[in-house]
Amino acid sequence: MTRPQARRPTRVQTAGEADPPWVLRLYVAGATPRSAAAFRNLTQVCEEYLKGQYRIDVIDLLAHPQLAQGDQILAVPTLVRKLPAPIRRIIGDLSNTERVLVGLDLRPGASPPARTARRPADV
Repeated sequence: MTRPQARRPTRVQTAGEADPPWVLRLYVAGATPRSAAAFRNLTQVCEEYLKGQYRIDVIDLLAHPQLAQGDQILAVPTLVRKLPAPIRRIIGDLSNTERVLVGLDLRPGASPPARTARRPADV
């Protein structure tokens, strides 16, 4: 098994944004398909709901394991919303857009989704 090359934390910032109100930190463990899916899903949500107002910092814990302690990361991929407060965490590949929106509190005042039968893909 080959270990991915050590990388520095990656910062993805929207064009022309000096100090975005949304700062998101995505913790991953190497360049795995699950890490790539989490980044892709997060980028899609941000482009749709936070266009021009966000910054994503990608932290590879294989290269920087000490950074996991600060945000109390126990699983990867994990998304941490640093700003706006309060800090929130979402674990997984972020493929469930509804969960991501709720986790990021992007729908303030919205009623919770209607209860429906859970599909295996939702678990």
